This record gives sequence, structure tokens and C-alpha cells, in this order.
Amino acid sequence: MRKPAPANREQSVEEAPPASERGSDIKAQLDDLLDEIDEVLETNAEDFVKSYIQKGGE
Repeated sequence: MRKPAPANREQSVEEAPPASERGSDIKAQLDDLLDEIDEVLETNAEDFVKSYIQKGGE
């Protein structure tokens, strides 16, 4: 038979570790890529829409 847990047990809250340098680099690269995509779509939106091919009859 197990003993019940003490009622006034201290709860420890662990802080999340800081983002790694590698993770920050990846995020910066992703942000740059998304910015580049936005720029292309702003300047070539009509071409993008015309070249878009729906697949599967959607």
C-alpha cells in the first residue's frame, strides 16, 4: 500500500532554457526567407496566380 503524498509539498518551477544560438540562426534564416517570398508575391502576384496549378480537383 502506498503512502499518500504530503499535502504541503513544494512545487519547483523550472524556467525554460534560453534559445540556443543555432535556433536563433535558423529563425533568422526563416524570417529572411519569408520576407523574400512576400516581396516576390508583392511584385509578381499575378504571375504566381496564373502559374498555380490545383492538384486533385480541389
